[in-house]
Amino acid sequence: MTDIITLSDARVAAVTERECGEPLVDLRGTSGVFLDARQADPEGSYARLRSGALDRLLQAQSLLPAGIRFLVVEGYRPPGLQRRYFEQYAATLRAAHPDAPPDRIRQLASAYISPPEVAPHVSGGAVDLTLCTADGTELPLGTEVNATPEESAGACRTGAAGIGAQARTHRELMARALTTAGFVNYPTEWWHWSYGDRYWALLSGAPAARYGPVPARDRTA
Repeated sequence: MTDIITLSDARVAAVTERECGEPLVDLRGTSGVFLDARQADPEGSYARLRSGALDRLLQAQSLLPAGIRFLVVEGYRPPGLQRRYFEQYAATLRAAHPDAPPDRIRQLASAYISPPEVAPHVSGGAVDLTLCTADGTELPLGTEVNATPEESAGACRTGAAGIGAQARTHRELMARALTTAGFVNYPTEWWHWSYGDRYWALLSGAPAARYGPVPARDRTA
């Protein structure tokens, strides 16, 4: 796809951070939030989100039609875990493209896993989510959450042309609600939305990111 700014783009790394100090909130104790356990970790990091991002998530949910809810899959991701995910995927790509230079591998990897130093999930402002019914049944959105570009033949991209009409309608529904609430989407992943991080600042024109990386030891809000 053309005209996509990936997270490996130097413009993302150049964004200034002005940490606002908002705490991480545990979604497991938040009324009105549906949380899926597929990305659960022993420390419960996946279930945390910055308070301001959570406020906007609840606002976005209020804009969905009756009977449809967001299902949160993952929020905060500790820096060490982000680094491990990135390195593992990059190793897979190096094996598949042995002649590709390091910069190309980094670019390819960044279409699916963010480089650790600019990762939205590490800021606590990013959320991976999908749609479900009031009883928690997931709605079709064209691929599984976290489907790689390789296994989905590119259908993981938000604007992918090769998905069904129902999945397209659901993606557009998500986009309207989340965009209205102030989130931005990473266009290679329909499920990934963020607020307050560097990528958000770049795409929204904000003067600086509100959220910097949250060290694992500080995830206690």
